[in-house]
Amino acid sequence: MPAVTVEDTTTLPRVPLPAPRTVQRRTRSVTSAPQGYEGEGFPVRRAFAGVDLRDLDPFLHMDQMGEVEYAPGEPKGTSWHPHRGFETVTYLLDGTFEHADSHGGGGTISDGDTQWMTAGSGVLHIEKPPEALVLSGGLFHGLQLWVNLPRAQKWAEPRYQDLRARESVLLASPDGGALLRVIAGDVGGHTGPGSTYTPMAMVHATVSPGATLQLPWRPDFNALVYVLSGSGAVGIDGAPVHTGQLVVLGPGDTVTVHGTRPGDRHAESRTPDLDVVVLGGLPIREPIAMYGPFVMNSRQELRDAFADHSAGRLGSIPAQRTAHADGLAHGDVRGETQQDAVTGTSGAWPAG
Repeated sequence: MPAVTVEDTTTLPRVPLPAPRTVQRRTRSVTSAPQGYEGEGFPVRRAFAGVDLRDLDPFLHMDQMGEVEYAPGEPKGTSWHPHRGFETVTYLLDGTFEHADSHGGGGTISDGDTQWMTAGSGVLHIEKPPEALVLSGGLFHGLQLWVNLPRAQKWAEPRYQDLRARESVLLASPDGGALLRVIAGDVGGHTGPGSTYTPMAMVHATVSPGATLQLPWRPDFNALVYVLSGSGAVGIDGAPVHTGQLVVLGPGDTVTVHGTRPGDRHAESRTPDLDVVVLGGLPIREPIAMYGPFVMNSRQELRDAFADHSAGRLGSIPAQRTAHADGLAHGDVRGETQQDAVTGTSGAWPAG
């Protein structure tokens, strides 16, 4: 887990207790993420695989990258590739990752940092481990989330947010049994540092064994809980969950997460704490046409995006180009798993 930890959670601001007559959300589905490989060969779990896009809206795709201990020379990244029409959010739990894009954004993130890239009208970018990590090897673990943009913002100017771990808002549950890192959105009156076009919230919570977290949640947001590690239960109905599972919750204004009960035979001995990412957003409810690196509202807009990319209108790769990067800049989208989807379906999506 990331380096953002607190020895004594009782010193932190508290998540407010649920108000009277609070409606705690019930579990609608629990799915297990299939495993695969992305980019130049780093392992991922496809967190949203098999889940209807209407349940995910405004989110599109999420990969859990790693957790993997690389030997020297093994760390992998992605090649230069384009995006248009959505945002990528890369949250790094362990290790180091570099980002660069054709709009001038870029930086290096490590334990607990987040890179938030708005592709908007179009951008080329690359993500890779730094050379020092390639040489030394080491632990790598993170998430990448794709957030859709409403039609009116799909042509926004690209932008890049570098969110340091220390900027995350740290909270504790009333009994101190859960530590929360608010990355974006408002949770119980506390707002994370991420600036979003689409109203949403993103929280990383660590729940101790036997503890219960009751998280206030906007009733007009959907609610998703993804298990990074450990085991426990989610929802007022206490659906059992473990590493690599996604929970879609029904309506209500409170998200409930239980740490593993003492003596539970399903407890994971390697990770007694339950680490989850809680996501929610205001559904956009617009037509979705997505293919490879582009997420638009119609098939014609997808054709236009590929034409613009081939013509170099999504930007140019900065200096120190490679032969492979030159090929990509002229229309080659290798490294992207191209999946065609419309509203109501989902498929395997590349990290990016």
